[in-house]
Amino acid sequence: MLRSMYSGITGLRNFQTKLDVIGNNISNVNTYGFKKGRTVFKDLVSQTVAGASASTDTRGGVNPKQVGLGSQLATIDTLHGQGSTQFTGNTLDLAISGDGFFIVMDGNEPVYTRAGNFYMDENGDLVDGDGRYLQGVDGKITIPTTASSMSIGQDGTVYFVDAEDGGEATLQEAGQIQLAKFANTNGLEKVGGNLFRASSNSGPAELGTGTQQGYGTLESGFLEMSNVDLAEEFTEMIVAQRGFQANTRIITTSDEILQELVNLKR
Repeated sequence: MLRSMYSGITGLRNFQTKLDVIGNNISNVNTYGFKKGRTVFKDLVSQTVAGASASTDTRGGVNPKQVGLGSQLATIDTLHGQGSTQFTGNTLDLAISGDGFFIVMDGNEPVYTRAGNFYMDENGDLVDGDGRYLQGVDGKITIPTTASSMSIGQDGTVYFVDAEDGGEATLQEAGQIQLAKFANTNGLEKVGGNLFRASSNSGPAELGTGTQQGYGTLESGFLEMSNVDLAEEFTEMIVAQRGFQANTRIITTSDEILQELVNLKR
């Protein structure tokens, strides 16, 4: 009875973790560039009641007899599938159609994001919502504050027209947005704020630009939405809830049987 009770406890713990991941997914259903999580379970150790035996000339083989001792968490995956794109019409809203990541500087450390809502600060530098500089091939990308208009190509080249040129159209380049990709994207570490950090298992960042093989193309005036599917998340939530309830029944049933054994003495 104690074995089944402790197996139920492991199930409760794991389904609670699954519900935590589902809750985080649902809360980020409208977060730009968010990548959903997924929990995967595996069985815990099994206690061998009787081992296997090979066949002989007079008797066939016998399979092992084992009792499982519960479940455990195998992985919590981050699924980097492409989210749908939403049209905004804002030039500085960028979506990556492909596997690349934008690079922004958190102090002196590069961090990576799929959220492409960028802005200009008072100096004309391109930054994210928290003021981190968007990285170009040659460092920061600065647009003169006197520029009358700007555009961004699919390769990430930032163009502008300077109003000080007497109204003539001298199309100029402010720089080219740099992208990063990784050998193992699932190995990236989430650090909050729509940001990822390279880990020992993601491999180092491989740098490139839009339209290069494997990096994707940039779409100006669009944003990548979260890849969370609400219908799928609610279905998984129901499954997790029922799994949690079933494991509580294992514990209560084991307790009732133990109570009956105690009552034998009366």
